[in-house]
Parts: sequence; C-alpha cells; structure tokens
Amino acid sequence: MTTMSDFRAELHAWLDAHHDDLAPRYEPPGSLDEEIAQMQRVKGILFDAGWMRYGWPERVGGLGGPPMMRTELGAALASRDLADPGHFSLIEVLAPTLVDFAPPALAADVVPRLLSGEEMWCQGFSEPGTGSDLASLSCRARADGSAFVVNGQKVWTSLAQYSQRCVLLTRTGTLESRHRGITAFFVDMDTPGITVSPLEMINGVREFTEVFFDDVVVPADRMLGPLDGGWAVAMSILPYERSSCFWQRIAYLYRRLELLAALTPADDDRAAEAIGNAYVALHTLRARSRATQHRLAAGETLGAETSIDKVLVASAEQATYEAARRLLPAGLVETDDSAAAEAWRNELLYARAATIYGGTAEVQRNIIARRLLDLGGDD
Repeated sequence: MTTMSDFRAELHAWLDAHHDDLAPRYEPPGSLDEEIAQMQRVKGILFDAGWMRYGWPERVGGLGGPPMMRTELGAALASRDLADPGHFSLIEVLAPTLVDFAPPALAADVVPRLLSGEEMWCQGFSEPGTGSDLASLSCRARADGSAFVVNGQKVWTSLAQYSQRCVLLTRTGTLESRHRGITAFFVDMDTPGITVSPLEMINGVREFTEVFFDDVVVPADRMLGPLDGGWAVAMSILPYERSSCFWQRIAYLYRRLELLAALTPADDDRAAEAIGNAYVALHTLRARSRATQHRLAAGETLGAETSIDKVLVASAEQATYEAARRLLPAGLVETDDSAAAEAWRNELLYARAATIYGGTAEVQRNIIARRLLDLGGDD
C-alpha cells in the first residue's frame, strides 16, 4: 500500500469480505453494554488482522504510516455502523497522549492493549463548575514521597464505568498559576479510593459518569509529561480530537443522511430542502476537516483555528437531526416502539448537546473572535 487511495481500497475490500464477522450481534441500536462489547470485539479482529496497527509508531506495536490511515479506518467503521464513532474516537483522544508523553516502556505496554480492545480508557478532564474553562480545574494531586495523592471530582467522564485506565488532569500548583499548575497522570481505575457513578442522559443512556477521587495514590512514574506541565498534555489532544475524531463523525452523519433520504419521498420538496441544507452543512464541514487533517499530517501546529471545525461539526450534526425531526413521521420518533424508532429518538436527543460537549459553541466563537479575528482581548 503506497498511497492513501490504495490503503482505502484495500481496507474497504477487506471489510466487505469480513462483514459477517464484524457485524453487530444485536439489532441496532442495542444497549450501551452491547455497543461497547461490539466495539471491543471489532477492535480485536482488526488488531489481529493488522488494520488497527496502521498509522501508529512501531515503538507502541504499530505498523507505521501516516495518522490518516487510522482516521480512514475509523470513518469506514462509522459509515458501516460497525462501531459508534463517539466511543471509537476515544482512541484518537487518548492513545497519542501516551505515545507522546508517557515513559516509553509504559506506552509500549499499554497502547497495544487499547488498540486491541483488551482495555478501554477514559479522559478525566471536566469538573463540576469548570464548564469549558478547563484551566480552572481543582482536582488536586499532592506529592507524597514517590507518589501523589489525588482528591477531587470529575464529571462527564465518558465510559469510565468500562475503563481500566484514566488520563487524568490534576492541580499541582496554585490556582493563580492556572495553566502552569496542572499535571497529567495515567491512573489505573481499580486503584482504591476511586468511585464511578454513571449519569443518565436525556436519551436514557448512561454514557457519562461522575468520578470521585478520595486519597487515591498514583505512582510518580505514572506522570505524563513534566510536573506542572499538564496543560501542554491537554492541548496536545486537541488536534486529534478536531481532525481524526471529526472525520469519523462526518462519515457517520453522511450515513444517517443517506438513511433519512431513503425514508422520504423523492418528489417531496420539503424533504429535499431539509436534506439539502443538511448536506451542504456536512459538505462544508468535510472540506474544512480534510484541510485540517492534511495540515496535521504535514506536521503543522493546530491551534485556535480548530474552533471553526468545532462550530461546523456541531452545526452539521444538528442540521442533520433537525432534518430527521422535520421529515420522519411523528409516530416513528415519538411513540413507535421499533428498534429503528428508538435509534432515531436517541440520536435526535443526543444531537441537542452537540453545541455543548467538547467546548460550547459560545466559547468557540469567542476564541474565533479574539484569537483569529482580533476582536477584543484574550484575558
């Protein structure tokens, strides 16, 4: 495979040939337990076949190649409904952090476990009261000999109840230092003192959790990056979150739009307008995301401009599901008990949060105004 086109063609040919092995063993949408089991099973099959290893460095069990290889894999899985892109994309959020900031022996040990489906990890960033102001976090790690003792709380921690590890941000300096007083750790979730409490979302799914840390002892050699250098760790995640993860989400949304178009009459002008508006939003996002990925692949540093990508992905997602809300029969999404109706209801409700999770639309627009358009100070 010498080009991305070759990789993409061979990947899709392999997925076609192994469809029956990879397909969900339940009728979608399935429970969260079933979705997670499906994803981990698919990861294991793909890892054994080599596909999950492309795009990752050899020092962590990868087969090398550009990161866009793994981006294409995630998009292919999303477009075929083989794995939920939101859950699968946690790999892109967390594995690069270990590759770049963990001690080499630790990264070589644990990254293959994540890629193969042997483990799941979660991201301990958000806290009650901090909102999108991550620098104001207060979960504290206190040095104690050759270890740190962590106390505090995290919230909106995706899939923590399934996770064996957590990439955790803590306060080690003073609050006044904000960005310079944060340290990242790689924490085992079975450490005494950790309590995970799932939160039920508006669609009835318990995807998010609260995580409490009460005198949790973390060895100093589990520090990611330098002491008080956690802000750089947090910011290193952003380029992958807003390139690879978004590309996977785009593939999923295109698939949803295709399904929606198939359910609506071809001669319905109202349907054509709603679907057309959603398609334009998705196409605009895809063009922007493609450029962002190529910049990342070229080694460029991504910064405030990725806030544009975040605004576009939220707008496109809500446009897609607004079209679904307007066009699908009311009974299908409101009272029908079929699996198809449940799937659409869950996704319609989840889409309402697209302008909140991952950084609110208001905060992203402020970043665009201040840092890109120079419309006011940034203090």
